Amino acid sequence: MVNLLNFKTKNPNSKTWNFKLETKKNTIQNSQFTIKMNLSLEYKIREPKVILDKNPLLLLLHGYGSNEADLFSFASELPDNYYIISARAPYDLQYGAYAWYAINFDADQNKFSDNEQARSSRDVIASFVDELVANYPIDANDVTLIGFSQGSILSYATALSYPEKIQRVVAMSGYFNEEIIKEGFEQNDFKDLKIFASHGTVDQVIPIEWARKTPAILEKLDIPVVYKEYPVGHGVAPQNFFDFKNWLIG
Repeated sequence: MVNLLNFKTKNPNSKTWNFKLETKKNTIQNSQFTIKMNLSLEYKIREPKVILDKNPLLLLLHGYGSNEADLFSFASELPDNYYIISARAPYDLQYGAYAWYAINFDADQNKFSDNEQARSSRDVIASFVDELVANYPIDANDVTLIGFSQGSILSYATALSYPEKIQRVVAMSGYFNEEIIKEGFEQNDFKDLKIFASHGTVDQVIPIEWARKTPAILEKLDIPVVYKEYPVGHGVAPQNFFDFKNWLIG
């Protein structure tokens, strides 16, 4: 299982939080964090501490080979008025690892994404948002996707395919893959969508050059974007977390 470790002990000047693969299943004892309903995706939830008629939603989407416990490490540090829901990707890689789509290699070790699976996951995420709004007192006009790596790629695809469902995206260590966005997305109305994107300058998994192409693509679509880089690899620097958190509440 992938986790961010020692979260509360870190500060913006400390080293990056790296994602580490563990095989032992993590059990969260606090009932506030238990899986609650039988929806299309398994998930963990932190209900808001500040109760409104309708509360905003932060939907967390983990990376390849991880699970719903990963980004949920952020939950206690995020604003109290949000529903924090972390979803498990639908494709089981065994031993507590899941993916939003398969990554395959040919004989020359070239890497290919299964775009059909990615498109399917895109639509599952959009439907899952509808289910959450139907089952919890969530403000359908205040939904944010927070994705890391593969979850970031799916966050872009879901938001640009269904901008009427998603108002904000935090995309960490991912890139814009036009091939998995709904055909004709350029004609969508993006007036309520804005994006925070970030990447590590020494990312060994997804090249920084891929991420650097994203702001120009979004700006061409008139989508406001904040893009930041951090001197880390394929992980989340503490300053990255503080920057996107400030962006959320700003």
